[in-house]
Amino acid sequence: MYWPIGAPRIYAASNRTPPEESLVASDDGADTNSAETAREEWFSEKSEAVTKRVSVDDEQVRVGSNKVDESRGRTQTADGPTRLTSESPTEDKKESDYGKQHGRKIVALRVSRNGHMFATISASTLTIWQTRPTAILASVVRSPQSIRTYGPSINLLVRPDSAIYVVQTSLGYLITYSLATDPNSKVYKPQYLNGSNGHQRRHSMHGYKDYNPRERFQDHADDGGIREVNIRFRMVIKIDAGVVRALALDEELVVATHRPAAIQCIRWTPDSTGSQTSTELLNRMPWIAKKSTITDMIHDRPMNLSAWIMNDGKAYAVQRVSGLFSAASKDLQTPKPLFRGYCFHTPQSEEGYAVKAAINARFSLIAVGCANNDIYVYSARDYVGNIPISHRLALSVSSSTSGRMTYLNYSPDGYCLFAGYERGWASWSVYGKAGGNSFVSDSSISESNEEGWLTGVTEASWISGGAEILLLGPNDDRLWVLEVARSAVAGCFSSANISRSLLQTNTGFMAYRGHEQSDLTTISADASLWNHVQIPSSYLEDQWPIRSAVISPDGRYVAVAGRRGLAHYSVHSGRWKTFVDRDMEEEFVVRGGMCWHQHILIAAVEFSDYYEIRLYSRELSLDNTLMLHAESLPAPAVIISLSGEDSLLVYTYDNILYHYIIVATAESIRLVQVGQIAFHGIIRAPARVRAISWVLPDDQIQNGEPAQDVAVATVLFLVDGKLVLLQPSTNDAGELKYDMKIIAQNVEYYVLMRDQLFFQLPESEAPSTPPADGALSSLNSHGLRDSLWLFDGRDVKVWPDVLDVLRSASIEPTREPPSAVKIPVDFYPLSVLLSKGIILGVEPELIQRRDINFAFFRLPIRTHLFLPRLMRYYLSQYNSPAALHLSHFYAHLLYFPHALEMLLHDVLDDEVDNSKAHTPHNSATGEITTPPPPPLLPTVLTFLSSFPQYLDILIQCTRKTELRSWRTLFAHLPPPQQLFEESLQKGALKTAGGYLLVLHTFEELGDSSQQLVRLLRRAKEEGDWELCMELARFLKAVDESGDALREALERVGLRSPAASVTTPSGSFVLGGGGGGGGRGRGSAGDGGGGFMFSVPRSTSSESEESSPLPRDGNGLGVDMGLGLGLEIQTRSQGRGNGNGNGTGSGNRSGDGSGDGSGSRSASRSPSPMSRGPTTTTTMTTVRVPKGEKKKMTMKNKRAGGGGDYFSSSGALD
Repeated sequence: MYWPIGAPRIYAASNRTPPEESLVASDDGADTNSAETAREEWFSEKSEAVTKRVSVDDEQVRVGSNKVDESRGRTQTADGPTRLTSESPTEDKKESDYGKQHGRKIVALRVSRNGHMFATISASTLTIWQTRPTAILASVVRSPQSIRTYGPSINLLVRPDSAIYVVQTSLGYLITYSLATDPNSKVYKPQYLNGSNGHQRRHSMHGYKDYNPRERFQDHADDGGIREVNIRFRMVIKIDAGVVRALALDEELVVATHRPAAIQCIRWTPDSTGSQTSTELLNRMPWIAKKSTITDMIHDRPMNLSAWIMNDGKAYAVQRVSGLFSAASKDLQTPKPLFRGYCFHTPQSEEGYAVKAAINARFSLIAVGCANNDIYVYSARDYVGNIPISHRLALSVSSSTSGRMTYLNYSPDGYCLFAGYERGWASWSVYGKAGGNSFVSDSSISESNEEGWLTGVTEASWISGGAEILLLGPNDDRLWVLEVARSAVAGCFSSANISRSLLQTNTGFMAYRGHEQSDLTTISADASLWNHVQIPSSYLEDQWPIRSAVISPDGRYVAVAGRRGLAHYSVHSGRWKTFVDRDMEEEFVVRGGMCWHQHILIAAVEFSDYYEIRLYSRELSLDNTLMLHAESLPAPAVIISLSGEDSLLVYTYDNILYHYIIVATAESIRLVQVGQIAFHGIIRAPARVRAISWVLPDDQIQNGEPAQDVAVATVLFLVDGKLVLLQPSTNDAGELKYDMKIIAQNVEYYVLMRDQLFFQLPESEAPSTPPADGALSSLNSHGLRDSLWLFDGRDVKVWPDVLDVLRSASIEPTREPPSAVKIPVDFYPLSVLLSKGIILGVEPELIQRRDINFAFFRLPIRTHLFLPRLMRYYLSQYNSPAALHLSHFYAHLLYFPHALEMLLHDVLDDEVDNSKAHTPHNSATGEITTPPPPPLLPTVLTFLSSFPQYLDILIQCTRKTELRSWRTLFAHLPPPQQLFEESLQKGALKTAGGYLLVLHTFEELGDSSQQLVRLLRRAKEEGDWELCMELARFLKAVDESGDALREALERVGLRSPAASVTTPSGSFVLGGGGGGGGRGRGSAGDGGGGFMFSVPRSTSSESEESSPLPRDGNGLGVDMGLGLGLEIQTRSQGRGNGNGNGTGSGNRSGDGSGDGSGSRSASRSPSPMSRGPTTTTTMTTVRVPKGEKKKMTMKNKRAGGGGDYFSSSGALD
């Protein structure tokens, strides 16, 4: 659900080195005399950082927690501020040279929990940044004395509250700094020249009446600008056993040591007993393999879970055992356990060794990156070791191309997994659909433009609430901030957000606007179908980041909510509305989501420990005094959702589902509660519920009382990735109870089509049905009215009737639900456009051009027809009436014949493959080991015969399949001769020409067949000179002597019409009007239907053989298209080159060379339903001596990827 867009912004601390005398460096409390030994070790022969280790007995651990200095000055140390000078110029010069080479390279990057600040370190500098606007707030430069004493900086830790920063050095020291801020002090403040801001879009924004930015800023000095912060040296912690990895948690610092292998926990402040440190050896942990050491560890605060990566490639899920900071814990003879854990990843080989891990608290997942760059994702079901494998992710490139994995992390909301590699990066959706990646880039262009964000990642972090990601390249001093677009479903799960394909960006949103466009425009890949809207800067200034956005079902309105308050937008007028009173905006926060009911915005809010459902009108100003209605809630809302025409479902943290009816009158609108359901003991964690809806019986919708809905409704919950069905029933005492059943796993989103009332098709487009009244009856005429759609990270799945699922669960709760129809897609599906019969999605595309010095991402639209899969499902269930009912509803679409063609092609391919798979395995007995499945092809052909395009569909399918499939297809059809006659009777001459090719392939057509002459005569009578030309080409191709062509032309009365027209001997002119140039769709040029063929009357030798020539004498290729895109070419011996376009789908060019060989290539555009790679077909012609058996061969070569278009080329072998 995350896709990169645009080009990244670039930030660097400085592009030039400041004068050394202007810098004041921090000694970090270092003592020069005590640093001599460490200094000599560090500047060793190899110039490598040597970690200081102290020999410790295996049974004891020395915890070095030496406070060097705790002075509270800004950069004050024990000896006071120190400039970059020293009494030892030689050593200082050595360290100064090191700083010039390595001091500017960023080696680590960390972001605070709230995302408002982040920090970077180089070998000698700690820098604190502000996220918005991106700027440096403060920095600390370590002095040469500090580097000599402690070693250069190699890692950075940040306490979650951003109050303490810890720098890890190469010699085993942890240098801590505290960060002091003054909310009222600003380094830079926004300045406005006059009372009105020239950049303000006053024409499109309502709110902030009599807006004066200067006064507003003065009243709220804590907003905007760049704040002032002070970094103060705090203390230095010495870890004698060497630091392998460290974690900065809320209460303590967790350090993994090297020798001995142990975990040391150092509290930020001593506890009530005065204890500050605790230690546990790894060999004392019974759940860890012996002689294992930690190589990496991460911690997730929401799940209170850590993941440890060991040197043997195993991964452990670990929890801290609390309440152990006591004096008894220091007694190593009777130690108390500090941690408990479970191994959940055990590699089978070195390629499966774990190297990185990431925890997803939103979906209870743990991802493990392996040495071969595969990523195994596990589902953490509990805290006692029940962590099974969920799915596996693999890169689209090899490990040699990507390099080793360097970074792995989930987005803040858990919907995206980002992985960094030595030579690029990649992303996936939460359950495995590939997103954007940098491996599609041209490395030569990226390197020449110095675009480090494409060539490798060493560190990365999500910022802006997941709307941007910070990237750090290898050996780079620059930071790249890449913006991403995410589905609005991630922030606010709403059926309208799914159906309308709303995307949310860092400062705005993108709405798809192809629903009301024509069929072909809707499926266009043109990026102009996205409506980009910028959120007003006045709202972003105070309430960034934007946390949620929701669009109305009709697409007219969009509402956004940031840190506090909300704003809404009219798509038609382009006007925003924000709160008139800023204090009202600051009063509440949207929590629980939003939705639109017509022009009424319904929002679940929290303010001052109170919880409400508020109704705002788009037609009124945003003001709490103009609020239409406020409904109090006893607990905060988890999710709100509209159901049907006037029902509102509200699920709260107290595990209760409230049912409201929206009652509107001429004077007011209000919510009336009519029922509630308590799910105590059914839903264990209300906060994990992502979406909710319910299904009411039709009789209850039409005739029932709303107060009884809760007693008969079947509730659908999306909990983590599980789609849960709760069906009502009664126990022996007559009390209402709910039976729970999980019907799908790994669900990223789902949509119940009966809630999509706006997307009904017009009555005029629906098939004839019994008359009925009301919108519901209109919707009933749709075959997919009750369909349930979901996306599981791989395929789109649909149950055409959700009532089938309900009936299956009610009959036998333990019974598996009926199989869903699987629709594979090679892009991320955003929504199902039911009225268009397509699945709409996006696939990020990286644009690199040599005329610009930067690359950028765009989001082209991808579409996929779902009709063939659904029609096949019905036909496989022997439910032809349902398939016909569905097809009639979509028969008006321009691309509906293509859907039928896809259906036939898919079934035909499967039939051919099944016949091969079930051939006799025992050559002696000829026994078939497994019975073949019942053939579906006859049923499909019978179904297709109900449509007027039947004959065209058959011949279109033959041109897109291999010849080996033709026998299988025509084994279930009438003879080709009969199909040819039917085409002639219906006047489909080009279709009849296609069946001539089939007759020829099956050797049922003679060189001077009566069928070809009849077709040629009909084409002449109707003036279809293009078809005449193609038939002539066909005859010349099958008989190179030209006798068959000459005889056919004479029989239909085509001769040279005038003696004044000079033509080569044995030539015939078809049609009237001249033309030249050899261009046009099979014609002689722009002059129209005239085309002259050279027919040799005798061929004495191969050198005298000639081929048909255009009038200018330059063409050598012979193209026989028959309107079907099939190419037939003979060898030619003439001179020059000729290009011509056939009359079929796609363009083709012919080239004959003087040596007697010919070749033809065809490059066809994909069909309207496919936005995948283009299909390229190549054919080489081989001369066939006259009289020998001729057969057609097909070659189909794909350039890659999915798509619905199949093309092939034919050649005489």
